[in-house]
Amino acid sequence: MTTAPLTSPAAVSVGPAEITDGAALWRIARNSGDLDLNSPYSYMLWCRDFADTTAVARDASGRPVGFVTGYLRPDAPETLFVWQVAVEDSHRGNGVAGTLLDALSAQVANRRGFDRLEATVTPGNLASDRLFRSYARRHGADLTREVLFPSDAFPASGHDAEVLYRIGPLGPRTS
Repeated sequence: MTTAPLTSPAAVSVGPAEITDGAALWRIARNSGDLDLNSPYSYMLWCRDFADTTAVARDASGRPVGFVTGYLRPDAPETLFVWQVAVEDSHRGNGVAGTLLDALSAQVANRRGFDRLEATVTPGNLASDRLFRSYARRHGADLTREVLFPSDAFPASGHDAEVLYRIGPLGPRTS
């Protein structure tokens, strides 16, 4: 079952990931400057194995210009964990990230349902902080934050702590 693409304020369409999107998602993540970059192979696998919980923004030519990846937590299947959100520089500031997050929520709700969203954000990532706070307001949900992984838990020094944002319960639009 595929969902109808949504159109965002930045004139992009948003829909599920396709296997062929993996390399483009890796490039967008690499160029974001904010994300922990995974291997190109992992993005290709993600687009195959987690296409149901991934949304891709495409420009008028169909080229990916942004994405959000996520998964339903195995030990809490009513919780959608958002792994990464990235938008190309040329499309930032136009509401694409919020549109991606809303489209992913609708996509997952239509296929499986969920009532909570989680994501981790490093303390200095103000854009992600604003994105998730805005999402919680749009969906009338509470947002709590707590450190999930302190900086000293990472194998290499210099990684910021990862703060867990919990949003929910979500209303009927996403469950």
